Amino acid sequence: MVRALAILLAQLTTAPIVSETVETGERRLLDLKTFECRDITRSTVLQRVCYDRTRQDLIVAAHGTYDRYCGVTADTVERLLGAPSMGQFFNQNIKREVTAGRYACETHERVQRS
Repeated sequence: MVRALAILLAQLTTAPIVSETVETGERRLLDLKTFECRDITRSTVLQRVCYDRTRQDLIVAAHGTYDRYCGVTADTVERLLGAPSMGQFFNQNIKREVTAGRYACETHERVQRS
């Protein structure tokens, strides 16, 4: 038993680390290697939330489609994850249709390049 566990651990430590890539609704491929992702089981709207704290990028899988939101503060993500209704919080505070482009990535990327 101990030998089998040691072999398994050795195999895991030598296995290559493969980063995950997702396609957003805008048909852009995004590599999630810098994101911390959480599978969501307590929401009927959200299935997964991935966040890159350094870049303040949020990727949300809602209704099976991944979307990217830029300039989202860590506090906003914490409030999303702790909300009694994650879907309601997302729909009222983050979703593009209600934030008038506040988290549009094109706007944030232009500002960062300047």
